[in-house]
Amino acid sequence: MRWVGPLKSTGSTVDEKLNVPLATYETPLWHSVGRGARVSTLTDGIFTTVIDERMSRSILLEADNAQCALNALQSIKLRVDELNAVVTQSSRFAKLIDINAQIVGNLLYLRLEFTTADASGHNMVTNAADKLFPWLLAQYSYLRYSSISANYCSDKKATAVNGILGRGKNVVSEIIISRELCLRKLNTTPEKMVDLNIKKNLIGTMIAGGLRTANAHYANMLLAFYLATGQDAANIIEGSQGVVHAEVRADDLYFSCSIPNLIVGTVGNGKDLTFVEENLLALGCKEQRKAGENARRLAVICAATVLCGELSLLAAQTNPGELMRAHINLERK
Repeated sequence: MRWVGPLKSTGSTVDEKLNVPLATYETPLWHSVGRGARVSTLTDGIFTTVIDERMSRSILLEADNAQCALNALQSIKLRVDELNAVVTQSSRFAKLIDINAQIVGNLLYLRLEFTTADASGHNMVTNAADKLFPWLLAQYSYLRYSSISANYCSDKKATAVNGILGRGKNVVSEIIISRELCLRKLNTTPEKMVDLNIKKNLIGTMIAGGLRTANAHYANMLLAFYLATGQDAANIIEGSQGVVHAEVRADDLYFSCSIPNLIVGTVGNGKDLTFVEENLLALGCKEQRKAGENARRLAVICAATVLCGELSLLAAQTNPGELMRAHINLERK
């Protein structure tokens, strides 16, 4: 683990320069993210926006036929207040905010979506769903239990539904870099960056069969950040889904990273480990704030870190040989 930075973050959630901890065996990652971070400090900063936040748990119920399943679904969607009264039995912080559903034959898949304050919320939403099950079965005697988890969540799987509906924090990070800075610090031009993003991230991912994703290596930064801050590292699977978008604006490079499934928390399992607690304190994510604000701050810092790594790697790949030279110099013993 190493601290990298500082990077410059701007916006309503985080407006400051700060260093970030990254735990990885791919040691060039520190240098790559560090280069992106240095570039950010020479600009107006990385502007990061939290678009949405929710944690989902899907449950599976069975009926005798599709019509019975539909009748139950139509009724359940009208009773969110009653459902939330049950949810309060499981947690002070969980709140049901939406229900999405699919009916397959006689099977009713309910995707229950909650806000979970400063927790990432995996266990919180499962516990809430566990309390809802007996209530649902009592209210709808023609429904039967099938599973507490139905894969329509979708937890730790790359799926279209997560990209569409979101799971965790949906965060967008953006930066504008001058042509002069691109040339001097990234050894590239705005035009080369836009061209490579189209040909590599967009077209390359499309012909590979990527699922609602178009990026170079979100997973690298996410895993390193998750391990350093006590997150469930398996969530890099859905977290790595996201789109890089770049444009030439006047003479500048506009570069952005959209991450619809950024799953982080500042309380819960793993957060009491000494090094994790120290890291979260240093990041300013263990302060006395309104519920949810510490986790939101952590998500913003993570998204800015992802942008730094994406920016640096794509810049390197616009130049023949640069990527491999860095790996050989930094990793070859």
